[in-house]
Amino acid sequence: MRQFLAVAVAATVVGVGAAHAAEPCEGRLGGGTVKLTVETVNLRAPEGEVAVTVYPDDVRRFLARGGKLARVRTPAVSPVTRACFWLPPGHYAVAVYHDQDGDHDFARDGLGRPIEGFGFSNDAPARLGLPAFADVRFQLPPGGRTIRVKMRYR
Repeated sequence: MRQFLAVAVAATVVGVGAAHAAEPCEGRLGGGTVKLTVETVNLRAPEGEVAVTVYPDDVRRFLARGGKLARVRTPAVSPVTRACFWLPPGHYAVAVYHDQDGDHDFARDGLGRPIEGFGFSNDAPARLGLPAFADVRFQLPPGGRTIRVKMRYR
């Protein structure tokens, strides 16, 4: 019986590890890529989807049209919405928004202020405008990394 339990527990652990390793991520595993996981927290409601965008280490491409390196749109889940990417180790920036109505557009009011939630890597502040690239830039080390982005609403 003990041997059976040990085998069952080992199979469960291996199964969980395999499922985690097989988690669908944007990009391609291999060729020196590592896993970046982005956890988005503080969603107002588990509605619509969360758009997670990764930008390369280039201030001119940050938040610029056509500047993204990769994007994942995933259903909004509370308390944590996750997205992952296979990327080479290096420096990146992440911007996230809660597309609550699912229209694939970042909604703003008549004055241009955000209606939907948003956030950035390093929990960079965006009080009176967009954060500086230096404030959102982070390192993705050779072992991979998980970052947490706090959703903010105005």
